[in-house]
Amino acid sequence: MTEDMLARRARLMGPNVPTFYRNPVHLVRGQGVWLWDAAGKRYLDCYNNVAHVGHCHPRVVAAIAGQAAVLNTHTRYLHDNVLDYIERLTGHLGHGISQAIMTCTGSEANDIALRMAQAVTGKTGIIATDNTYHGNTAAVSALSTRRPPIGGYPGHVRFVPAPDSLRPVGGSVDGQAQAFAAHVARAIAELEAAGHGFSGMILCPVFANEGLPAVAPGFLDPTVAVIRKAGGLVIADEVQPGFGRVGSHFWGHDWLGFAPDVVTVGKPMANGHPVGAVLARPDVMGAFREAFGYFNTFGGNPVSAAACLAVLDVMADEGLQAQAATVSAHVMDRMRALRHPLLAEVRGAGLFFGAEFVLDDAMTPATAFVADLVEAMVARGFLLNRIGRGANTLKIRPPLVFSLENADSLIDALEQALRETPVAA
Repeated sequence: MTEDMLARRARLMGPNVPTFYRNPVHLVRGQGVWLWDAAGKRYLDCYNNVAHVGHCHPRVVAAIAGQAAVLNTHTRYLHDNVLDYIERLTGHLGHGISQAIMTCTGSEANDIALRMAQAVTGKTGIIATDNTYHGNTAAVSALSTRRPPIGGYPGHVRFVPAPDSLRPVGGSVDGQAQAFAAHVARAIAELEAAGHGFSGMILCPVFANEGLPAVAPGFLDPTVAVIRKAGGLVIADEVQPGFGRVGSHFWGHDWLGFAPDVVTVGKPMANGHPVGAVLARPDVMGAFREAFGYFNTFGGNPVSAAACLAVLDVMADEGLQAQAATVSAHVMDRMRALRHPLLAEVRGAGLFFGAEFVLDDAMTPATAFVADLVEAMVARGFLLNRIGRGANTLKIRPPLVFSLENADSLIDALEQALRETPVAA
């Protein structure tokens, strides 16, 4: 069955379409934190931040169905839902951010954010870390180092070394924040010298794709000072850490303690309905609207906005941000108690966890071991994955409805998998 479906995918979707896991999982149903495959096997979803308030949450389903039965159109007509949602969402934001453009994906939102920085500064140079991901459009895919663009990276893009707990930028954990800022300052100087100028820097506040390094509030302060001095914008990509995932705060940038000029959001917004947004101060939005004509046929449609509103309602009514903080503390306690000869560090930010494995004192990534560990967990009915430059960090990112009982089931299974997964010689 799986082989037949893989062959059919290749015939209809082309080669190299990515799937998770060596034996791809054929999912047919979801509810809350649970997913079921075509054979009836149940999996605990420890990875999915799309189903933010749980798979098929009945209130979100009802909101989508109810609005779809009444009206669905776009923002060139007037409708209330999109305005109600922007008011609700920006109510969770500070720093003067009060306006939004609705999109269908985080990629689109990040693409607009880059153009906002260009509109405000009149320059094109952009900085990102050297181990990140911000989407699939031509502009933002040039910020990813996973696969170089055809023809090479554009001249207006500069990469700086990503922060790292085990291999800190600058050589020491204590000096990493200043060293990171120094690399940003150097990149700004290069962009100015090359004639592109500097428009801004885009980053994830928890450096999720970089491997979730153990940075602390205040880490970015020296970098923000450098960016501000150069006249650039700070763009916070909140697609992964936003919407209460960090537990203590609604946004990753508030947890890290910096004020962005632009915030981009996506996956968790509508619990699986395709929605994204870029949020900005009025002066930034005004500059963008003056410099660029932009319209998105499906962005901000009434059905998507209804789903977004329902997610905020569920989060508030079920206390999911507070639950994320409680469950996070419990998971971190249990992860710190894990013992394995290759386990170098465990890290967490709300319902976002990493466990990094290395082979030796030189911090050689234990890539193959972590790949085997992920497969061992999938075989036990737990969906998670791996991240980091060496793909040697176990990545755990469950929906916000993940409970203490779910957490114990996960760590119990992880302890068993660590005992039983062979360590290659």
